[in-house]
Amino acid sequence: MLAMMGLAPLGLTLDTAWAQVPASSPKHLATLGPVEATAGRWQTWVLESGGQFRLPQPPDDAATVAEIDELRSLAARRDAAALDQMAYWDAGSPGYRWNEVACAAGLRSIAGIRNYRALALLNVAIYDATIAAWDTKYAYNRPRPSERDVSFSPALTSPASPSYPSEHAVAAGAASTVLAYLLPNDAQVFASLADEAAMSRLLAGVQYRSDVTAGLELGRTVAARVIERAQSDGTDAKWTGSVPTGPGLWQGDNPAEPLAGSWKTWALSSGSQFRPGPPPAYDSAQMAAELDELKGHDRSTNLNRVTLFWAHDPAGRPAGSQIATNQAAFNWAPLNSLLWGSELNQKLFEYHLDANPPRAARAYALTSVACYDAAVACWDAKYAYWAGRPIHIDPTVTPLFTTPLHPSYPSGHSSVVGATSTVLGHLFPRAAECFKLNAEEVASSRMWAGIHFRSDNETGLALGRSVGQVVIERATRDGSG
Repeated sequence: MLAMMGLAPLGLTLDTAWAQVPASSPKHLATLGPVEATAGRWQTWVLESGGQFRLPQPPDDAATVAEIDELRSLAARRDAAALDQMAYWDAGSPGYRWNEVACAAGLRSIAGIRNYRALALLNVAIYDATIAAWDTKYAYNRPRPSERDVSFSPALTSPASPSYPSEHAVAAGAASTVLAYLLPNDAQVFASLADEAAMSRLLAGVQYRSDVTAGLELGRTVAARVIERAQSDGTDAKWTGSVPTGPGLWQGDNPAEPLAGSWKTWALSSGSQFRPGPPPAYDSAQMAAELDELKGHDRSTNLNRVTLFWAHDPAGRPAGSQIATNQAAFNWAPLNSLLWGSELNQKLFEYHLDANPPRAARAYALTSVACYDAAVACWDAKYAYWAGRPIHIDPTVTPLFTTPLHPSYPSGHSSVVGATSTVLGHLFPRAAECFKLNAEEVASSRMWAGIHFRSDNETGLALGRSVGQVVIERATRDGSG
């Protein structure tokens, strides 16, 4: 299944891949004290609270003994495929692989800013399911198999949290259900991957079958609430308007997502909460100066490579096949990257939060919500003003790549990275300045490419940062400390 999805480990044989996981890796060391014992009380997005779907008590002692016997039987039959499955799903936090799966399996087929919606739905579901799991974990404090029977040795170091329910299974149940809603043709693939993720914890001997069964069901229950919200978020509305005409306005027949500014937001009160003032008039001195700046950009410089690097969608999806002709200069971002390259995944590993499922799930949810809300806010402004692109103001402009099919003001890239860089800087303050500088480079690249004016980019950055601050304000009140 993993190979079919293009997600199997690369460059190592199965045995060497397993052998190269160091025994002293922070991922596999028991942490000091329980992992986030109060996370079950953190604020949720769609649930009333982490305890809304608290599970019944785990099996009794007699049933637990039988479950440990099953784990012994599975351990005795571990083969290369089992080791591969365990290693694959144990990498990163429980949601790490599911963000990879989402990008590799389907986000390429979801158009434009609907990618941001998909990632927000996915990560909100994983987060709320994780908080619900933590509520149950610390309500019952079920010992891990190796704690219940010290003669049993798991293949991985048991996490420092109660066993019931399985954190990997609850993430798998939530993620697979949301992805099946978004991409119904691949529903069975996602269900099979969820079973593999859950089974990996049994093969490793770190949880019981009842843990993973309950976790899958809890994750699916939470996902159903996320899907219920998604079905009323306005994304099914059909546009029946017309493209306005006149000097300085956007030109075209099929504008992309003209209703996206009205989609339901997560942290903002609405897409119009921070609507900026109008762009410079097409015949103003400021517009003339910005047009001269754009046309005066020297594309023979190394800045051209930067422009092509940032041509892909900030969520990690390549912009399109038109870039293929410039592959010598185009630095393809990893397809499995989440929300502006792989910065979030990298920082989770660097801060060792991959071993802290609630913190990792929270980071994914906050960042993806910021990304989505910023896109909605940007689209609200785009279709409030219908500002023309550089090619509409001056037909002699030759963009570096195809101009997107939506109005110019403000820049979508700039808005999204303004929001995500702000939230990432809050989550990982040692790298805050780096995130800020990278966001500014992303914004500038759109002008260098000839598809945006400076005012589009500067306004987009400011808009995105305002969105990011709202997300941060929520984060400071979510009970996570």
